[in-house]
Amino acid sequence: MSRKILWTMAAGCLALVAGAALQAQAQDARTAYPSMAPLEQYLIADRNAEIALARSAAPESISRDAEIVVLGRHGYETAVKGKNGFVCMVERSWAAGIDDPDFWNPKLRAPICFNPPAARFNVPAMKRKTELVLAGRSKTQMFEEIHAAVDKKELPPLEPGAMCYMMSKQGYLSDRDGSWHPHLMFFVPLTEAAVWGAGSPGSPVVAAFIDTSERLTVFLIPVAKWSDGTAAAMDAH
Repeated sequence: MSRKILWTMAAGCLALVAGAALQAQAQDARTAYPSMAPLEQYLIADRNAEIALARSAAPESISRDAEIVVLGRHGYETAVKGKNGFVCMVERSWAAGIDDPDFWNPKLRAPICFNPPAARFNVPAMKRKTELVLAGRSKTQMFEEIHAAVDKKELPPLEPGAMCYMMSKQGYLSDRDGSWHPHLMFFVPLTEAAVWGAGSPGSPVVAAFIDTSERLTVFLIPVAKWSDGTAAAMDAH
């Protein structure tokens, strides 16, 4: 994801759209995470713990039969074969936008579970980004190479119906907001927020994020419960 502001979605969820880019750039200059930390800080030593964390992204009825992908020293790899076409994983900080101050934050853990159309698009892109990061590419180089890969059709195209679950209360999306709030995300070709009524008063679609490198718009909809069925505080967003 060059998902602009995606990892800071909780930081300004409803009111951020107009000034977020400038604010993020200002924060970036004084961020506590100016460069990549040692790889060990991004890894989860207990493989089973990472599998469980990945599964927590979606309700058990979905995640129990999903493929589970975990981060190793050479990139993401399949830890559990799936049966239903869903893919669950724990994304790290470089899934954020290029100006996000948490881009290199080694504490970030974002459990996410993609439905089949989203998995075919997002998982190869995340694997490619991770390979570039582990190869020592800078943020700018990584985004440029992903941008070029999309243009050259080296990555799969976005399919209709692509969405994902981010319903884990164990996630850590930013230093400011922790796990924030359980939510769903929907991936569509580049479009205006108004098409979905995103951010309009009373709309459950609280935000739209533009991903220019992958040519998509991501719409975010909070939900009432965490993946374990417990209620979430609906005023958190």
